Order: sequence, then structure tokens, then C-alpha cells
Amino acid sequence: MEILSILARELGIPLKQVQSAAALLDEGNTVPFISRYRKEATGGLTDEQLRALEARLTALRALEKRQEDVVRLIGEQGKLTPVLEAAVRAAQTLAEVDDLYRPYRPKRRTRASIAAERGLAPLAALLLEQRPGVDVRAAAARFIDAEKEIPDADAALQGAMDILAEQFSDNAEYRKWIRDYTYEKGSLVSRARTEEDSVYRLYYDYAEPVKRAPSHRVLAVDRGEREEKLTVKIQADEGWILNYLRAHVCKKQLCAATEYVAAAAEDAYKRLIAPSVQTELRGALTERAQEQAIAVFGENLKNLLMQPPVRGKTVMGFDPAYRTGCKIAVVDGLGSVLDTTVVYPTQPQNRTEEAARTLTALIEKHGVDLISIGNGTASKESEIFVADLIRRQRRPVQYAMTSEAGASVYSASELGSREFPQFDVSLRSAVSIARRLQDPLAELVKIDPQAIGVGQYQHDMDQKKLAAALDGVVESCVSSVGADVNTASFALLAHIAGLNARTAQAIYDHRCENGPFTSRAQIKKVKGIGEKAFTQCAGFLRVPESREVLDNTAVHPESYAAAKALLAALGCTEADVRARRVAGLEERCAAAGWETLAARCGVGAPTLRDIVAELLKPGRDPRDALPQPVLRSDILDIRSLQKGMELTGTVRNVADFGAFVDIGVHQDGLVHISKLARGFVRRAQDAVRVGDVIRVRVLDVDVAKKRISLERVFEEAPKC
Repeated sequence: MEILSILARELGIPLKQVQSAAALLDEGNTVPFISRYRKEATGGLTDEQLRALEARLTALRALEKRQEDVVRLIGEQGKLTPVLEAAVRAAQTLAEVDDLYRPYRPKRRTRASIAAERGLAPLAALLLEQRPGVDVRAAAARFIDAEKEIPDADAALQGAMDILAEQFSDNAEYRKWIRDYTYEKGSLVSRARTEEDSVYRLYYDYAEPVKRAPSHRVLAVDRGEREEKLTVKIQADEGWILNYLRAHVCKKQLCAATEYVAAAAEDAYKRLIAPSVQTELRGALTERAQEQAIAVFGENLKNLLMQPPVRGKTVMGFDPAYRTGCKIAVVDGLGSVLDTTVVYPTQPQNRTEEAARTLTALIEKHGVDLISIGNGTASKESEIFVADLIRRQRRPVQYAMTSEAGASVYSASELGSREFPQFDVSLRSAVSIARRLQDPLAELVKIDPQAIGVGQYQHDMDQKKLAAALDGVVESCVSSVGADVNTASFALLAHIAGLNARTAQAIYDHRCENGPFTSRAQIKKVKGIGEKAFTQCAGFLRVPESREVLDNTAVHPESYAAAKALLAALGCTEADVRARRVAGLEERCAAAGWETLAARCGVGAPTLRDIVAELLKPGRDPRDALPQPVLRSDILDIRSLQKGMELTGTVRNVADFGAFVDIGVHQDGLVHISKLARGFVRRAQDAVRVGDVIRVRVLDVDVAKKRISLERVFEEAPKC
């Protein structure tokens, strides 16, 4: 297989770029490193393109290995022909390879193998010849043998038909046609397995073309089947398929044997091929649906992690609860815990005034700017309480509803215990809720991505694939933002490209034992950080305390000489960079010629552009350019919503079928995909992302079922 050529064609990427990217991946380079620091080699392929290339490269190599194995296994049987070998090597999928191998695969005892052991293969061959004038029953009678358990002609004919049915079933051409036909023309069908009402009632009488079944519905019926609420199968036109088989196995000149061959073909389809093809297609549908769901989860996770931090604000984390009370933690602008307490403004205690006095005292004592309220149990009552509390304050205070998904996982984890050994589990959760508003990325990396709750059917996924994909997303996000090597948590460092849990711990321990790092070069002194690891991670680690200004940028140490050559060529100094006196640098580079300057500095033009961007804003955070989160000072109730009301909300989750938007009424509203854009969009992710702030209009409210239907509102284009 020309794997790289196939990749280039499938992904629409020039072959040279594919070759370079594959070589870099094979050398052990990380995706963020290649994407950021090897743009000349890859032609500027993005993280997403590189991960897609890596995944497909792995799949094609697995296909190639399977082809080699099948060729070897058939060859060991002495049955490999040039035509068969060419067919195996030309197969485009694992299913096609397995179809070709099927006749040669060692089988367990089947009806056909038992019949063959009883010596009925010659009778099967005679039937398949379909010679006119042959007395089939007389021929079958010659195989009667009590010792072989063939008591009569009917038993002999049945054994011969079993042999033919298996032959037809093992025919790769027939199986491929039937599989393709079933996919193109078949329907995914589900029926109720129970009379009781359930969340699967929409699928109690459901059918949809197989090839058009969307991922979320495939996963829904899969789960309904597992929970024994649905029966699910794939249906295709049986008559059409049987006509195809008969046309290929029955001769046009009918004879006595033809009806037996036709019966064997029907048995082959109903007993052997159909169940197998259904299983294969159901598996393929589920795999495709899971891949789509993982992609949606990954995209949502990326957008959640990359939400802009709220810097320099003192935040009160408010973890709502009923009986056990609401846990409170106040953290300063750097995330350090200033105070903690527990208040009881909710049922059953309802000590509202006491809670208000306690929190007012904390707000005044620590100068609280924001209150971050977890959106779990008792959050609605807590939000009402906080909104009323804010109205009583002398200083301006706002609040935000914050997803607490995974907070309990973090609180009970070894990392949570190590970070806050003095706090109980619930108070750690309050700290996490506060910090999530201050810096979502730094806090959320401490939690298993699968527990963050921005996907669909994540518990139904192949957990190994899901974990690998989400770990890749976290790695890309953390690396794109970078981390201060002297303040970053162990969890954040562990997600930097080129580092892992062991080396992150080594950096953390070195920092504790020897004090802050004063240069990037010192990172090489950490145990376990060799030259290769340093090359991969250095550009993503910042050292603000360093005398070398480039140590606090994304400029890689390998490009320091080029950066300094550029500054010299333009008459600037590192002091100018530190003092932000390099405005107009891009214009001066353009005037001198990017390619000319790049050649003079010994790098490519893409790298030079990245260097200039970093020199203009050393230590910049790419998240600062994104819209800030919506902060509120008052509250709405779902009962106060009216049809036609327009509100501003934050996208909390995006699924295949639409987006869930927080409009400040505790229950997220759904904007169906058909209402997300001015025109048609195939994917909701093409219209909005997690964290987007959008304007919406209320279409319908069902208070009893707590359902809110919304549509997106667009500004009217100015009239000419």
C-alpha cells in the first residue's frame, strides 16, 4: 500500500507535507511541537490536521499489517495465488480483507464441515454443476450410509446444501455486494421492547436509512437496546438480495438441481450472511457514531478549556447543597485560599439571614468581586439567595453560574488531597468552583476529561479511544497557552507536550527543593529531562523571572539566535522587547521583506512571523482575545420567561442536534441546529462553540418538564 499517497489524497494535503509530518511523528515528536515549531516542514498543518493524519496513518498501517498477515496465513496453507494476493493487497478496509480470508480461516465445526466429513462434498459439487437430466435424488441415494448418519436421500441433500450455503457465504464478492446494498438501501429499525414509558419512547417505532442515521440517534438506540427497552436491527429488501444471489449461483437453464442450489443460497443469506452483515454494519455504525461523539466531545472540551480567564479578581466559590449546607471558599486573584466556611440558606435549615450576614462579612473582609456558583444540586435556590445578597452589598459584586462537573471527582482525588490536605472534600470542591472562573484551563486539567460533561454518551464510548482523544485535546490547549514553570501545578505541567506525570513531578520537586527556575536552560538539570524532552517542552514553558526575555515567550530556544538576529537587523534590543517598545515590528518586517529577513536570520518565513508575534507581546495569553464570560447581578425564573423574549446566554454544551445555552434561569435552553445559523449547517459546531456568548429568543417554555426552546437572534444587516 502506498499509505502516504492515500493519506494525501484522503486528507487533501500535498504528499510532501504528509511525508514530512509522518516522519516527524515517527521520530517521536509531539503534535503541538510539530504544529508550532515545524511549520516549514509541514506547510503549517494545524493540531487538528496533524491528529487526523496521525489517526488515519495508524489505521492504514493496521490495515497493511492485516493484509500481510492474511497473505502469510493463506500462503502457509499452500493456497495463495497471484490473483488472491493482489486482491488482498488491494482491499480498502479490514472487512474486505477478512472477506477474502474467510474461506481459508480455520473454522469451528459447522453444519457444512460435518457434511464434508461425511463425504458429501461430491454431491454438493454435483448440485452446483446443475447438469440437465441428472436424477438428483438418485445421486443422493448413493451417499446413504447409516454409519455416517446419512439415513436417506433427504439427509444427503441437506448436507450438500449446507456445504453450498457455506461456500456462498464465504464468497467475498457476494458478501461485499450484500454489505454495500444493505448500507445503501437498508434501514436502522427499532421497536419497543416494553410497554412502559421511558426516555427512549421516541424510538419505540423508529426507522431511518442506515447511511443517513445521525450519530446521536445511533448511540441512543444502542443504549436503549442495552437497557432492554428497545429491539434494534437493520432491515433490507430480502427479495432483492435473494434475486442477486440466485442470479449468481443458479444457471439460466433450469434443471432438477437448481431448486436445491437456490434453497442453499437462501439459507446462506438468512442463516449466515444476514446476521454477520448486520453485526458488521451495526458495529461500523456504532464505531462511526462514537468517533463523531468523541470529536464533538473533544471540540467542546477544547472550547471549554480555552475560555478566557478572569484575572486579578477575588472570587467566592459557592458549592450549593441542601442538608449539609453550602460550602464557601474565598480565593485571591492568584487562586490562593483566603477563607472558608459553611452556610445554610437552603432547605431544610433555611438560615438565610445568618448566611447573608456571614457572606457579607467575607465580601467586605476580602474585597470579593465575583461569586462563582456551582450549577449542581440546590443551585437554583442558591442563585436566588446570591442575587438577593448582591443587592444588599455596598461594593459592586457580580455572580456567574459555573459548571461543577467533575468537581467532586477532583475533591476526592489524590491530587485534591495533596493540594489541600487541611480541607475536607466539600471545601475542596468550593475552591475548585472559584478557581474555574479565574482560570478554567489551570483548574480543569486536574479532572479526568471524561468527567467534565461536555459530550454526549461519553460513558458509552470506547474508553481507551476517548481518553486518548481527550488527552490530546488537553495537551494541545495547555501547550498553546503555555505554563509558568514556577507557578504551574503538577497537573498543568503533566499536560505540556513532551512531559508526563513522572517528568512533571520531577520539575515540581526540583522547584520545591531548589527554588524558582531562573532560565529555561535550567530545566535541563531536572532529572528525567533529556535533550529530546527539553526540545519538545521548552517552547511551551515560560520563565518570567529569567533575565532572557525570550524565556517568557513561545519562541523556542532553537530560534533564539534567529530572534536576536532579527532584532539586530531592525535596530532593536531585548530591552526594547521587555519594555514593549517594538510597536510597528510587523510593518518593518514587511517593508524589508519577510522571505529576505527569514533567510538572513536562518529560519523560514512562518517561524519568523511567529517570532515577531511573540516579540510584540511577550508572555501573552491567546485566551485574552476571546469574549469574557457573562457575569450577572440579578436572576430570572423559568416561569418569568415569555415567548418572544430576547436574552443573552452562554453556550454550555454543543451536540450534533443543537446547542444548550445558559440564559440565567438554571435550566439550559436548547437551540436546535435548524435555529443556530442564518442558513443550513451540517454540524452545530460549525455555528457555535462552548463558551460563545450569543443572543437568543424564547420559542417555547414547558415549565413542568423544565424545557426551554430557543432560537438564535442575528443582528439585522444595515440597509443601503
